[in-house]
Amino acid sequence: MIPLVMATSGALADSTVTPARAAVLGAVQGLTEFLPVSSSAHLYLIPRVLGWKYSGVAFDVALHGGTLLALLLAFARDWWQLLRDAFASDPARRGEAWRLWGWLALATVPGAVAGKLLESAAEHALRSLPLQAVMLIVFGFLLWAADRFLPPGRDPARPGWGAALGLGFAQALALVPGVSRSGVTITAGRVAGLSRVSAARFSFLLATPITLGAVLLKARDLPHDLPATTLAIGVATSAVVGMLAIRWLLRWLQRAGFGVFFLYRAVLGIALLLFARSS
Repeated sequence: MIPLVMATSGALADSTVTPARAAVLGAVQGLTEFLPVSSSAHLYLIPRVLGWKYSGVAFDVALHGGTLLALLLAFARDWWQLLRDAFASDPARRGEAWRLWGWLALATVPGAVAGKLLESAAEHALRSLPLQAVMLIVFGFLLWAADRFLPPGRDPARPGWGAALGLGFAQALALVPGVSRSGVTITAGRVAGLSRVSAARFSFLLATPITLGAVLLKARDLPHDLPATTLAIGVATSAVVGMLAIRWLLRWLQRAGFGVFFLYRAVLGIALLLFARSS
């Protein structure tokens, strides 16, 4: 999940991040960004478990540069075709392409607005461990239930404007760590009548513009003494693992559902609640 902190302030990256830590956090980001388990929660929790200082929101978002690269590579054919169709001589192809561009723009707006309005809360109050634990459990259950009890769904070329708004508002909920951007948008896609694979594909396409905006807006908050090689290692690891995660999830969803993810989120959420209560 991308934490919608593209408009948040504060929390500069920890300049003591080592290449090894950057590689670990990059792998965590690449894996959990696309699997519906909440990347922002894991990027916050893993350093605490390992006894590291939290590297900061800016560094977290910088790692999203790797998952942005993974998205662009994984869906390069889709983006290229969409760009070509937007300027095609055939009016039908051109119109369909511009409708999809409009769908993506419309679905991006709620998340951008939410990130701006809740910038302070996203940086502080929403990072409470009990809150993250509850969000992991609740939204994991909703993802599983929407897929388990709704019809298999359809595979449209374009979901439609209603689905666009639904996925857009769902994406805004990912401001809260533990919700999972991919998880909540896939849930919204299934509720809108999309199949598992179509919901995941549209979730990934929708992730591209908001991830790009987040990376561009938070890049200036990176400390100047953070070594470029360390940052490059984190971004490269995130990109490679992210590509593998995308391919694996799309194949998995062709034959199985989200029960395993709900189970993982539930176990993690309960463990976090117990940890928060004892600490």
